[in-house]
Amino acid sequence: MIRERYRDNRHRENRVALVLGANGGIGSEVMRALLRHGWQVRALARKAPSGADAFKHPYLEWREGDAMRSEDVVDAAYGASVIVHAVNPANYHNWRGLALPMLDNTIAAAALFKATVLLPGTIYNYDKDAFPLLREESPQNPQTHKGGIRTEMEERLRDASWDRIRALVVRSGDFFGPRGNSSWLTSGMIRAGNPIRFVFNPGPAYINHSWAYLPDVAEAMVRLLQQRHAMPAFDTYHFRGHVLRNREMVESVCRAAGISSRRAVPFPWWAIRAGAPFVELCKEMLEMRNLWNTAIELDNAKLRARIGNEPQTPLADAIADTLIGCGCIRDTGVSPAQADLSIR
Repeated sequence: MIRERYRDNRHRENRVALVLGANGGIGSEVMRALLRHGWQVRALARKAPSGADAFKHPYLEWREGDAMRSEDVVDAAYGASVIVHAVNPANYHNWRGLALPMLDNTIAAAALFKATVLLPGTIYNYDKDAFPLLREESPQNPQTHKGGIRTEMEERLRDASWDRIRALVVRSGDFFGPRGNSSWLTSGMIRAGNPIRFVFNPGPAYINHSWAYLPDVAEAMVRLLQQRHAMPAFDTYHFRGHVLRNREMVESVCRAAGISSRRAVPFPWWAIRAGAPFVELCKEMLEMRNLWNTAIELDNAKLRARIGNEPQTPLADAIADTLIGCGCIRDTGVSPAQADLSIR
């Protein structure tokens, strides 16, 4: 019955995108990037933002709905040529019971309208047999619960791409950005909404870690989307981002916050270990600890060959924007780069 209702719209190609998880860090940034590039965007969220702080744009339409409800996703996807699947279970809760059904609803809607699904990917799919340099074709043999689910999500997209949909996966390192308050940076290394007195370092000082500034990732994703018809039905790309030693990232946060690097302290893994038997979030964080103890870098040669140079905001500006966005420092109206020039 639903198929009959929408059958006349299946083969239309347009610049209409549905964003699931538009209130989240990566979803909100992809939404903004699409709008910058002239797309019409429908943003699906359980609660649409309202009031003076709500983001508004002439080409943006907010829809209230639940990604766990197939009919909500289908209604919102009507006529869309792209579905951005940026919705995730909060606080690592019940990933298998929520993440997979939500993706199945997205795949069903995409099949109905012959849409392309964009999935923001992670490095959770990989383990020590693939490190340190991750390429798109590197083996995926995850040993963690969450890594297994991430791998299964990609497999479901690949299977559906054989005859039902197009799918694009863009993998990157740890997210951070002005609207990413659930990131490792703003909920592990510091605490969003509070002045910064200490910065916690989750890993050994001289181990490289991959960081992805959300506005840069979103820009790269939209540039890729605009070339999707020149790609295979299922395709993957790696976003390199900022590759920094753990100590470098911590010291950069200290500088942006205006505190001494002596305020950098080891992350309290002992507390996470103690809470793991009782708190699901602690259990999942502990399981992913190996990603902090292993040097990791994503090879972006394929992405650069497709879209040219990878978008990259200077690190000092990216961190400052993140700390301002999460309410940890005030916006002075002067970028860190400008401040450095004024000092010279």
